[in-house]
Amino acid sequence: HTHTHMSGKRPTNDVDGEGTRGGDVAPKKGKPLHKGKQHKGKQHKGKQHKGHSSGDAEVEKRKKKNNKQLNRSARKYKRTQNVEGMRSEKEKKLVDRMRKMRKKDKIASKQAAEAEILLTEEAGFLEAEGLERTYKFSQDEIAGHVDDATSKKMFSLKLDTFGPYATRYTKNGRHLLLGGRKGHVAAFDWQTGRLACELHLMETVRDVQWLHNQTMFAVAQKRHVYLYNNQGTEINFLQQHIDPLRLDFLHHHFLLVSIGNSGYLKYHDVSVGKLVTEMRTKLGACKVMRQNPFNAVMHLGHTNGTVTMWTPNIREPVVKQLCHRSPISALAVRDCGRVMATTGVDGQMKIWDIRNFKDKPIYSYFTPSTASYVDFSQKSCLAVSYGSHVQVWKDAHIKKQKAPYMYHHIPASIIRDCRFAPFEDVLGIGHENGVDSILVPGSGEPNFDAFEANPYEETKQRREREVKHLLDKIPSELISLNPMDIVTTGTGSVASKVTPQEDEEKFEPRNRKRGRSSAQRRYLRKQKNIIDATKLELQQKIAKEKEQKEKAKMKGGKESVLDRFTGK
Repeated sequence: HTHTHMSGKRPTNDVDGEGTRGGDVAPKKGKPLHKGKQHKGKQHKGKQHKGHSSGDAEVEKRKKKNNKQLNRSARKYKRTQNVEGMRSEKEKKLVDRMRKMRKKDKIASKQAAEAEILLTEEAGFLEAEGLERTYKFSQDEIAGHVDDATSKKMFSLKLDTFGPYATRYTKNGRHLLLGGRKGHVAAFDWQTGRLACELHLMETVRDVQWLHNQTMFAVAQKRHVYLYNNQGTEINFLQQHIDPLRLDFLHHHFLLVSIGNSGYLKYHDVSVGKLVTEMRTKLGACKVMRQNPFNAVMHLGHTNGTVTMWTPNIREPVVKQLCHRSPISALAVRDCGRVMATTGVDGQMKIWDIRNFKDKPIYSYFTPSTASYVDFSQKSCLAVSYGSHVQVWKDAHIKKQKAPYMYHHIPASIIRDCRFAPFEDVLGIGHENGVDSILVPGSGEPNFDAFEANPYEETKQRREREVKHLLDKIPSELISLNPMDIVTTGTGSVASKVTPQEDEEKFEPRNRKRGRSSAQRRYLRKQKNIIDATKLELQQKIAKEKEQKEKAKMKGGKESVLDRFTGK
């Protein structure tokens, strides 16, 4: 037995082709041993069967619980709307196509939720112990507790000649664009420090903006908007954008948006080089403009305290909301498109739920002085700059916070703007004396989608992605406040929705004593080009009579005076 244990083999007795453990006695053929034990074994088997049934029930409960969690996590990946209640006889093909798309979307969302287990990266955070507070931690203390690669992301550029500076990151968060008020523009890879281009325009620079990737960017100069490539060469001059103040870019539509002192909001398609539309806001010069990343609606903050929302296919604002009793100084919208933060000259910061457009904000906070800029991160951190100070609030839209998450001070330098770097725990601050990059643990998304924005993409991948985005470009006519309106169908035909013109008041011209009535003649002249239901019926009746006359002529019979008494 000891030898068998050492060798790892079990001795077998080949009786009926079955092996038994060493030390067991094999029963003889045809004579079963211990009948009572066999009976007990049967009872034991029954108990085992009950145990198996209870185990199966537990497995089913676990499966149901896992399916509930999977469906809950799959909701955020859904892109289509339910079409079960839509029944239309004339749009059966469209409804069937949408139903198939919904099934595919359901499968894809579940697969994306199941793949979350492969996302091993987690967002970091600051945690204080005892009486400590996270907003009292300085950048030097944080740098001493992180690795070398992360500490290199903290830097300060002293550029006190051409400031203050505006900062912009690319969509993948790899490249940084700087624009000094006095004409200095620079583009570089901020993680490696490799400079792409540097320009001295010798002209006022009001704003800068990346286009679809790091190869092109736009600069709002004193009189017009200019486009440059990453070599610093001017490639286009947008003459229609006069006296611009703010720029933004809609990635999925390839639209460059500008607002200026004239109060005109202008959309320019950079893929074909044409001005799509320009709309007059009728509210004067505007210095505050941000986009909603969820539905590509532009948010404008005006001096009368209102925020207006615009789409390129409607001449009037789709939403006009009074947010402050003073001029709007800054605003920002979360990536989910449901939360908006606004600041005013009155020293208030308000968080709004823009799904219901109520007059009362979710939460209100106070700033010691007028805020100059606000920005949301990918992980619900909100940065607010005022004077030479920056505060970072965490989950300010979920729960009323008593104190900020982090705080940073730049001595003797007024801050112009602050932007979070995508997929990094970094906040870029542009101020009068240069640019600072500070660490904000937990602000960036740790896991990225390489098909959407890849921080490590090569030149070949960038070209392929650019071609794919051009082929998938969404027309500007499809921009709406609710993007799910595109995947809905009506319950009836278009003809049934047309309102009849019978209810309209009939025109009764005034009868003048002298000469003919010019008002009546003017009315009749206008009615010549109007096509209504009665006019269509008369035209059809006349055409029918002509056809009947032609048929009668084809038969060869001569018309006589008595034909008028014959039935038609």
